[in-house]
Amino acid sequence: MLRARSTLCVAMLLAAAGTACTSDTPATPHAKAQVGPSLTTGNPINTGSKEAYTIAVIGDFPYGAAKLADLPNLFALINSDPKVDLVMHLGDIKAGSNAACTDEYFEMIQQAFTTFKDPLVYTPGDNEWVDCHQASKNNGLFTPTERLEKVRELFFPVAGQTLGGRKKQVLTEADDPDNSRYRENVMWMESQVVFASFNVQGSNDDGAAWGTPLPTDAGNFDSQSGERAARARANSAWLDKTFQTAAENDAAGVVLMMQADMWDATASLNNFDAFIVHIGNLAAAFGKPVLLLEGDSHSFRVDQPFTSASPLFALHPSTPIAPNLTRIVVEGSDKGRTEYLRLTVDPQHGPLFSWERVPLN
Repeated sequence: MLRARSTLCVAMLLAAAGTACTSDTPATPHAKAQVGPSLTTGNPINTGSKEAYTIAVIGDFPYGAAKLADLPNLFALINSDPKVDLVMHLGDIKAGSNAACTDEYFEMIQQAFTTFKDPLVYTPGDNEWVDCHQASKNNGLFTPTERLEKVRELFFPVAGQTLGGRKKQVLTEADDPDNSRYRENVMWMESQVVFASFNVQGSNDDGAAWGTPLPTDAGNFDSQSGERAARARANSAWLDKTFQTAAENDAAGVVLMMQADMWDATASLNNFDAFIVHIGNLAAAFGKPVLLLEGDSHSFRVDQPFTSASPLFALHPSTPIAPNLTRIVVEGSDKGRTEYLRLTVDPQHGPLFSWERVPLN
């Protein structure tokens, strides 16, 4: 019955389907603009592109029945925005409770993602794998690492190629023999900016105990401690490569994308300490604008956590000073309004990064 209901939902979904500003801007439907020089789908490191580049950023979506009902309309709104060149989903494709981590649900969302006209870059969230052991929250009873492998199978079927209608070639950490499983960590360069995604999770970066029993845990999947350690090494190596690529190509800026809000004071945060120090040191050495995009805590905010004046600065020990880094947390979950963030990169006319919040209604 679950598969039948999911198939019906898929059919319904498919049928329906600068200055740092935070203004609410409606997206008036227009025909999509023709693909221009900044919209290459081939070279992952497009050093020649200097035209403005716009990304629709979403995360923590869809949460629950109401947001699932909004999905076709939000995706259609993004498709109708002539400025959008690429879509970015920061993870959490389901709610953290009362939403089972089944193959059928994952397949439904994957099919919905195919309705985007532009390339889609997606990075996994904790709700679709880390927290899938929580039967008490009606998530099912799964081994998290088994669910992560299913997410990779469905959402990253071709390493180095985005989802969405118009595919884009990207660099992938799967090409690193030491980190070949991390096909979800991708990188590309457009409009003089290097973009990179990282599998960094809420739930204290998979630090919250999985518990027992785990019915699929028969020695075929990583233990929790092994998973965390290996993924931390992979993320650290990918971060080094991101800033190395930016330096080698004289990038004007860097954009980092992940699911976890690493400064969410309502949760345990210690497993983010080392990665935050790493980000801050590399951002400070880079010296040019760095933008960090996160989801997880569900309420839109813009801040600079690597400045001593920030109330977030003391949440992690040894945080470096990096005033050139700005963080945006996107609106999400079932509480706030349905919207996307229209992020524009403009290396010629400046400022380099500007953004608008575009509501569905």
